[in-house]
Amino acid sequence: MTDLHPVRRALLSVSDKTGLIELGQALTARGVELLSTGGTAKALREAGLEVKDVSDVTGFPEMMDGRVKTLHPMVHGGLLALRDNDAHVAAMNEHGIGAIDLLVVNLYPFEAALARGAGYDEMIENIDIGGPAMIRAASKNHLFVNVVTDVEDYDALLTELDANDGQTSYAFRQRLSQIAYARTAAYDAAVSTWMAGAIGEETPRRRAFAGEVKQTLRYGENSHQKAAFYTDGSNRPGVATAVQLQGKELSYNNINDTDAAYELVAEFDPAESAAVAIIKHANPCGVAKGASLVEAYQKAFDCDRTSAFGGIVALNQPLDAATAAKIVEIFTEVVIAPGASDEAKEIFAAKKNLRLLLTDALPDPRAPITAYKQVAGGVLVQDKDVGYVGLDDLKVVTKKAPTDEQLQDLLFAWKVAKHVKSNAIVYVKDNATVGVGAGQMSRLDSANVAAAKAGRMAAELGLDESLAKGSAVASDAFFPFADGLLEAAAAGGTCVIQPGGSMRDDEVIAAADEAGLAMVFTGMRHFRH
Repeated sequence: MTDLHPVRRALLSVSDKTGLIELGQALTARGVELLSTGGTAKALREAGLEVKDVSDVTGFPEMMDGRVKTLHPMVHGGLLALRDNDAHVAAMNEHGIGAIDLLVVNLYPFEAALARGAGYDEMIENIDIGGPAMIRAASKNHLFVNVVTDVEDYDALLTELDANDGQTSYAFRQRLSQIAYARTAAYDAAVSTWMAGAIGEETPRRRAFAGEVKQTLRYGENSHQKAAFYTDGSNRPGVATAVQLQGKELSYNNINDTDAAYELVAEFDPAESAAVAIIKHANPCGVAKGASLVEAYQKAFDCDRTSAFGGIVALNQPLDAATAAKIVEIFTEVVIAPGASDEAKEIFAAKKNLRLLLTDALPDPRAPITAYKQVAGGVLVQDKDVGYVGLDDLKVVTKKAPTDEQLQDLLFAWKVAKHVKSNAIVYVKDNATVGVGAGQMSRLDSANVAAAKAGRMAAELGLDESLAKGSAVASDAFFPFADGLLEAAAAGGTCVIQPGGSMRDDEVIAAADEAGLAMVFTGMRHFRH
């Protein structure tokens, strides 16, 4: 038996009418009979195409506000019947069921309703029933039936029909079937996730995940790993929504680091000041605020010039010419910003490999998001860390209280530490990082690393003392012992921000007092593994 089967009869029922008329015309020109429902039939008919209503085939009108129209044996029998099964063919003949060779369906716009914040009742009405039922039926019977759920597959269908004299191959139908099952799975995932949130179910018994491929990547973290980039439909401003104006294709590591950079720089309100974050391997190697972007960039760059080479730069304001000119002085992988001037674009155009990504907004650092992490045999699910600490949340625990200027640096350091891999120690002076210790196995080691970087950078800048001299110090979690705190003090730290909560808090506070440090507790930690 040949794997080629002709397409003689098609059922079209779509919410998204994009390309519908052109598809209907193309199918009609190829001798395909058209069946349709409701608005789809109306649109085809108004375009001058001959189309038969499904209600004429089933003998039942659409009813219950369109909830019932395709759930009928005349439809599902035409989709599910095995053409090479004598009993199935006999049943079709006995009951007058015509074979349906092609199903074109896209579902009620549930995800679009969710994105615009529709109310509960409207969301319920946007849950499609007949569409998924038909899609699953046609997909199961892909030995004979074609099912198209995405507008972008219309051209592929017509190309396949032309290549095979009005027929499609088994491999083509298999591919369409896989796409269709993934579509209904994603749709059900959206519905179930929304409903869990709507009824306050924080840990549903089953949780579904879905994504749509945005880019097939050359490889993953390493060249022997296959990878792809999927979007989740949330439209959170960032690397997933950005428009790439120039440069090579983004890599797996580029995407991961760019996301980390933009999420960090979004912590700083662009209406208050310009801010720049430079990221390397998902950790900040320089973050700063300034009166201008170019000032902020220079301060961030001067935190760790060595690590900034080949890094990712994120801006909280549109890229201007002065900042662009500074950035191109060294090799930079990616720049992401909420816009760019024409002059800045011209400067970057001379660096063809430099990737420039532009978004229409910054992500909201306090917006609730669900975060996922795969482990062997399962997935860890948690709320994204959107914890916020302001001046009123700080508790002074030492004899010496921080000055107003120190408080500003402490809060700046705290925002940065939230985005540094644990264990994290961050030194900040004048709204700029001057030393970052990331991902060490002990807090003492992180304090050492940050101090060493601050000292090395001072030497590179020709300064007589470490950049950490007079700095504010942030620790993402409490100091379990006084050693890490004292290391920070020895490096030049004068004030400290940390969560508190250690069994040895009293010892650490006493050590801070003895060292003449001012220290505040936040009551919140920011582990980032």
